[in-house]
Parts: sequence; C-alpha cells; structure tokens
Amino acid sequence: MLNSCYQCEIIKLTVLFLRFRIIKIQTFKVVIIMKKIQNIIFSVIIAVVGGFTAIYIYTNFLEKPQIVTIENPKQVQYASMNNPSGGIDLTFAAEGSVKAVVHIQTQYQQQQQQQQQQSYQGGGNPFFDFFFGDPYQQQEPRIQKASGSGVIISADGYIVTNNHVIENSDDIKIILNDNREYDAVLIGTDPSTDIALLKIEAENLPFINWGNSDNLKLGEWVLAVGNPFNLTSTVTAGIVSAKARGIGIIGGQLPIESFIQTDAAVNPGNSGGALVNTNGDLVGINTAIASRTGSYSGYSFAVPASIVQKVVGDLKQFGEVQRALLGVSIRTVDADLAEEESLDQIKGVFIAAVSEEGAAKEAGIEKGDVVIAIDNIPVNTSSELQEQIGKHRPGDKIEVLIKRKNKEKLFVTTLRNTRGGTGIIKNSLTVLGAELEKIDEKIKNKLQVRNGLIINKLSKGKLKDAGIREGFIITHVNKRAVDSVEDIKEVLKIAKRGVLVEGLYKNGEEAYYVFGIE
Repeated sequence: MLNSCYQCEIIKLTVLFLRFRIIKIQTFKVVIIMKKIQNIIFSVIIAVVGGFTAIYIYTNFLEKPQIVTIENPKQVQYASMNNPSGGIDLTFAAEGSVKAVVHIQTQYQQQQQQQQQQSYQGGGNPFFDFFFGDPYQQQEPRIQKASGSGVIISADGYIVTNNHVIENSDDIKIILNDNREYDAVLIGTDPSTDIALLKIEAENLPFINWGNSDNLKLGEWVLAVGNPFNLTSTVTAGIVSAKARGIGIIGGQLPIESFIQTDAAVNPGNSGGALVNTNGDLVGINTAIASRTGSYSGYSFAVPASIVQKVVGDLKQFGEVQRALLGVSIRTVDADLAEEESLDQIKGVFIAAVSEEGAAKEAGIEKGDVVIAIDNIPVNTSSELQEQIGKHRPGDKIEVLIKRKNKEKLFVTTLRNTRGGTGIIKNSLTVLGAELEKIDEKIKNKLQVRNGLIINKLSKGKLKDAGIREGFIITHVNKRAVDSVEDIKEVLKIAKRGVLVEGLYKNGEEAYYVFGIE
C-alpha cells in the first residue's frame, strides 16, 4: 500500500516536472520569438532613421547647385541639324547686348550740281555758255540722311561707333533700344582705325563690358548686333573665320588694319555695331563686309576690341589718339621672301627698312631682321604686328623677339610718337588755341574756294602767337587741303618741325603763317 502511494507521488511529481519543463520550453520559445521580433523592429527603425539622416545630410551639405560656363569650344559637342549652335546657349549674349546697341541717325549737307534745261536743241553749246553762263549751276545744299549703329560702353553715355558712320555729319541722333532719343556730341575720331567716340547726356544706361579679342579662337561663336537696313535690334550669329585680316579699306595717315573676320551676317547699317562673344562681352566693332553687291555675301570684318579700347581711352583722356611707332617698314614673310632672304622658316614679319631716328634703330634692331613676337605674342603677318604695336602709347616699353641669321634675339625698345619723341602729344586744337567751324557754301562761292575752316574765336595758342586774326579761313596746312578739324589734327600729328598755315580773310586778302610745334 505504501509502495503504491509512493509510486503515485512519484508519478505526480514526474507529471508536474514535465508540465513545468513544457511551460518553460514554451516560454523560452516565446522569448526567443519576441527577441527576434524586437531585433527586426530595431533594425527597421535604424534603417529608416539612417536613411532619413543620409538624405538630410546629402541634401543640405553635399548637394550644391552647379553653374557650368563653357569657356573652351573644345568642351562643346559638335553641332547637329536640330542644334546649329553646337550646344552653346546664345540667348544670354543676345538679350544682354541688344539693349546696349543703339541706332545712329546722321544728317549732313550735300552740294548738288544740276544741269539747266536747255531751250534749244543740242544743249551745251559753248557760245550759249559764254553769254548765258555755265549750264551746271550750284544749287542750295540738300540735306542727306544716313544711319548706322553704335555700342554703349559706359552707364554715363559714352558710345563707340565707326568714323565713317558719323563722318562729315552736322547732326547726330542716338536712338536707344527702348526708343528713347538723344542728341550726341562727338568726342573724337580716329580715321586710321575707323573708330569714333560719342557722348549723350544720360545715366544708368545698359552697356557692354569689354572682352579680350586676343583670346578669340578660330571657330569660336560670336554674335553681330546692329541695325541693318534700319531694322533695329538685329542679332546674327557666326564663327570667327580669321584674325588679323588686312583688306585695304582704311585710308588716312598710318592706317591700322587687323580685322576679325566672321561669317555672321552684316549689312549696311550694321557698321559701328557690336561683335560679342558667347558671354556677351564686346570683342569687336563691326566695320565692313566683303561684297560685290553692297550686301552681305559671306564675310564681315570687325575692329578688334584691343584696338578699340585703346583708341577710346586716348580720345577720352587726350582728345586724340596717341599713336606709337616702332620705326620700321615691314613685309609679311612668304615663300618667295624666305627664299630671297635665305630664311630658315616661313614665319614672322620681315623688316625691310629701319627709320634712322626710330625706336627700333635705337634698340639695335636692323634691316633684315624678322620679328616673330611682341611681348611674347607671336606675329606672323604685318597686320598682327600693327595690332600689337597699336595697343600701346608713345613711351611704352615693349619686348621684340627677332630672328637674325636664323638665331633668336630679344630687344627691349621704347616706342616713339609721330614726331619722333616719347611723350604724349597734346590736343592739337588746344595747342592752336582756336575755335574752328567749317565754312558754308555761301562763303565758298563768294571767295571761290572749295574748302576751309573759319576761326571764330582765338585764345592763347600757336595761331594767335603767329599773328593770325579772328575770321581767318584756313584752307591748307602744310600744303594739305583741310575741310574739317580732323584734317588739321591728322596733319599736326605728323608735323615734326614747322607748320605752314595758308588761307584768306573774308575780304579776300590771302595770307600765310608759319609757326613751330613742340
């Protein structure tokens, strides 16, 4: 009986133990499951928080707006039929420059010759002319109008254009892009580069910044902005097809031709307008076209900004251009010249002659030398050499790299002015001390002269010291006929010693005067 009870107790304890183990095992499994769930939830939370943190850091600290400016044409993809500009956005340059390009309208008087109607058959009879006068009689001057373009280069109203746009004009009107109109004052001109500087009384005007024309590359995109055929605010695009091009169109004393050649469409009325690069910077002033018809036929030419900027600076500061001279006669080296002079390369600019009192002679440069660089800038044509010298003023020192007997030599020379000195030439009219005005047709007819400038007012200066009186009409200076202030300036620029002034007074008394010039 006892054993039976003992067995029962053992069985009970065993059952209890088994139950306890089962419960413990189940509890352990639950704990493990719970831990796994917790780990999963914790991992998900960490992942979500980490993701948001990474996004926040990347957005606020790592990612920055990128502004990309393409400065090198090599970075641009080739043009396609749907994108002829080769991937370059020209809208910024066009919209910015068109606001600073103006329409210039000029007026001038043109003397007309008109044949009288003959009342007899077979007009032009010399006996009829003897009794009844010349059948070709002077008529009253007819007012002529012309137009062109100009570029605002400063907010206070300075405008650059071509000399031929405003030459001989009596009235110059400026029309802005927003149709405001102003009368312009002529500050000065330089026929040798075909550049003129005007000024209008206005403030806060849109203007174009100067660019570096020396950095232009062949194939680089440019825009021509102007007013062809009186079509205001016209923009055309093209590429630089050549540099330092001389085409023989500029006259006057010591002309400088080193044009930028482009295939941007330019027509009559574009003269004086802007040539800008893709950044909207001014790299040239559109001046001429190569055409047999008078209209655009493939090529146009612009004065480089490097020359324009120097001319403008001189006109503003001195009233006239300070021309620097090296004192040499030059030729572009070609195959024939290289063979003739036994040169080892077809390269550089050959010095055919050296002025005895010039800068080159003083520095030791000789006839037969070949200039290959100016201030480390290579020159291979006469136009390129003229452009580099044309950027300087008298008194500037430059480095001239030459080849002599096929060996390179470096010379440092001080450029001279047109009178052989190294100083700045003072304003010619200031030196003369006179207010001059072009004579009208009535005076011309009365005195039987074709040209002349009348002295309206005299102050202290060369003319008064020479004994000239007010009312004197200057017809010739150093034997050259003069009909404008610019004519006199051009003569005085190259006058080295004495100046001969010829003319007459209103009563017909002829006179001449001589004075020295410093």
